[in-house]
Amino acid sequence: MNAAAWAGGLMVLAGIPFFLLGTLGLLRFPDVYTRLHALAKADNVGLGLVCIGLGIQSGSVALLLKLVLIWVLMLIASATGAGLIARTALARGLKPWGT
Repeated sequence: MNAAAWAGGLMVLAGIPFFLLGTLGLLRFPDVYTRLHALAKADNVGLGLVCIGLGIQSGSVALLLKLVLIWVLMLIASATGAGLIARTALARGLKPWGT
């Protein structure tokens, strides 16, 4: 294995705990707003690390750019979806935890 394969593997392994912590936040946090925050942040960072790691492992610049594009589109979709869910929860009268 060369250095790129090791670096890519480490990036993928570094992304996995973010997915696990986001899932833990989904299960443990008390309300929809804190759950959304945990998922949106942790999953975006985890996906970014995994995509970059897979792109490095592939050795192809074209594939790396495609994976980064997927990540950017996911960032946009995640932010939009989280905003819509939070706005809907607020419209239905769900108050944030601690208020």
